[in-house]
Amino acid sequence: MQSTYIHEVRLPAHYHADQQYPVIFALHGMGSDEQDMLRLMEPLQSEFIIIVVRGPIVQGGGYAFFQIKSIGNPIRELYDASVEGLQQFIVELSSKYAIDPSRRYIAGFSQGAIMAMTLALVMGDAIQGIVAMSGYLPQFVKSEYTLQPNPALSAFISHGDQDHLFPLQLGEDNANFFRQYTDYVTYVPYQGGHHVTPELYQQFQHFLRTDANLVTGESKGLNS
Repeated sequence: MQSTYIHEVRLPAHYHADQQYPVIFALHGMGSDEQDMLRLMEPLQSEFIIIVVRGPIVQGGGYAFFQIKSIGNPIRELYDASVEGLQQFIVELSSKYAIDPSRRYIAGFSQGAIMAMTLALVMGDAIQGIVAMSGYLPQFVKSEYTLQPNPALSAFISHGDQDHLFPLQLGEDNANFFRQYTDYVTYVPYQGGHHVTPELYQQFQHFLRTDANLVTGESKGLNS
């Protein structure tokens, strides 16, 4: 079956179909594309299967997973369609590659972070962890979606204190919301705007390696 999403897959150099590997599904921000996330995830591709996904909607010089009426106010029909479509995509790709079902991660920036958080809340044990950088959760997700996150979910949530699109309070709100469902929330507020800083780049890589048991001697869900 041909996937409905344009995507690119990077397999570890010594990939064997009879083994199982942790996977990162990486989702870009509005107006960007999958190559942007591939550059962010590239240092992890010797240890993880990396799957970068392109949003289905043309947006400026790039793509999007949904469009908005205003900042923080997605068009509901497009949002719902992407949530449903990405769930199907994750299941589809998980059966195609040698993916460890207990080590499935979703990483996203901005709009990709919004999708990552939503998918973690609705997909239950299918998702082990997320990296959600500079996003927010729409109110209708919190109040109208059926939320059933993995109780052992590991959530890395980061937000810049000078973010011109989404104020820092949204990052704090995201972290507090996830703390209702899991004890393993790592919240990283940082000095910077709506972008990934070099320090944050190192932090989320360390989080993923540690949570996937690729780094020994460290506890799950360490906060900074």
